[in-house]
Amino acid sequence: REVLYYRNPMDPSVTSPVPTKDSMGMEYVPVYADESAGGPSVGGATEGRASVELADEDLRLAGVRTELATLERLSRTIRTVGRVVVDERRLHRAQTKVGGWVEKLFVDYEGRFVRRGQPMITIYSPELVATQQEYLAARANATRFRASSIPEVRRGGDDLVLTARRRLQLFDVPESFIERLERTAQPSRTVELVAPASGYVVEKEVVEGMRVEPGMQLFTVADLSRVWVEADFYESEARFLEVGQAATLRLAYDPTATMAAKIDYVYPELNVEARTLRVRFDLANPGLELRLGMFVDVEQEVDLGEGTVVADSAVLDSGLRQIVFVETGPGSFEPRVVRVLWRGDGRAQLAEGGVAPGERVAVKANFLLDSESRLRGAMAALRGGSGTSAGSHAGHGRD
Repeated sequence: REVLYYRNPMDPSVTSPVPTKDSMGMEYVPVYADESAGGPSVGGATEGRASVELADEDLRLAGVRTELATLERLSRTIRTVGRVVVDERRLHRAQTKVGGWVEKLFVDYEGRFVRRGQPMITIYSPELVATQQEYLAARANATRFRASSIPEVRRGGDDLVLTARRRLQLFDVPESFIERLERTAQPSRTVELVAPASGYVVEKEVVEGMRVEPGMQLFTVADLSRVWVEADFYESEARFLEVGQAATLRLAYDPTATMAAKIDYVYPELNVEARTLRVRFDLANPGLELRLGMFVDVEQEVDLGEGTVVADSAVLDSGLRQIVFVETGPGSFEPRVVRVLWRGDGRAQLAEGGVAPGERVAVKANFLLDSESRLRGAMAALRGGSGTSAGSHAGHGRD
């Protein structure tokens, strides 16, 4: 092969007509005529780059190292942060269905634990007082009607009692209150509102003496024996998340304690501002270790599937393209455009068609190979462009 000149391996602008070495002892690289003329190594799979051939000594001095591309099944641990929130299926609202005034407040602060049926407030309601009187009057009339010889009259009296009693029940009057009313035959001025479920009071919207209206939310009770942990994952990780996948949760106040969990639900919408996808874990919380608002470290194992895997350092990312230098022979390297599917733990999984398992790729000093490849490609393109121009002028001369 005809050598045109020799160039400095670290500074392509410095050339020499004869073989020499630079100040670091690295030999100048020969530039061959066939490479400059745009031979078979120009173009190929990577536009603007050419294949590179280096002597063994040049490879050693440049520190080029290669590794085999392998067929592997990759997995990766995705780490993110989750938040402890209440299980929405275990939320209960304490409301009143009648208007009135709060006479006494038994649950007087948020965070208090209440049991189902425990009194929370007492309400004075003129409507409830009137309903109690109607019920007592219906019971008295029914007692008199039972002495009638007409079956319809006796049945009508019993129907009135059932209707009046049903009205009290629809106002959420406790059954114990109705039984006491039947026993004493005396209407009560106030009625107790009891807790709808056992749990912690997470919201309190009422104080003593306050006027309340039907449908007004007074308390929110949350059963914290089970809670949700909601975690956000990046949009690029969304395709790996499925219901049932195992994860490990770590508490910030005790990193040594771990909790096993599985994805219970993947939310259908994406956070537009943060570009994240929310997933949910459903966890038992018997000792109240998980408290509302607490942060939890989430480690999610995902299976990336099987494919061609190379060292992450083998991939040169220019922004528009990802390039790997494949060793096609002793000292010969060919640039190839690849597409990285996933990176993790110092490895990169490539799409099919770029590099085949068993081929060797440069994993160290490949940026030097890239510089050499770019220079040879540019020189070949320049030589080729000059030749085309000369041919064009010659054609005009013949015309």
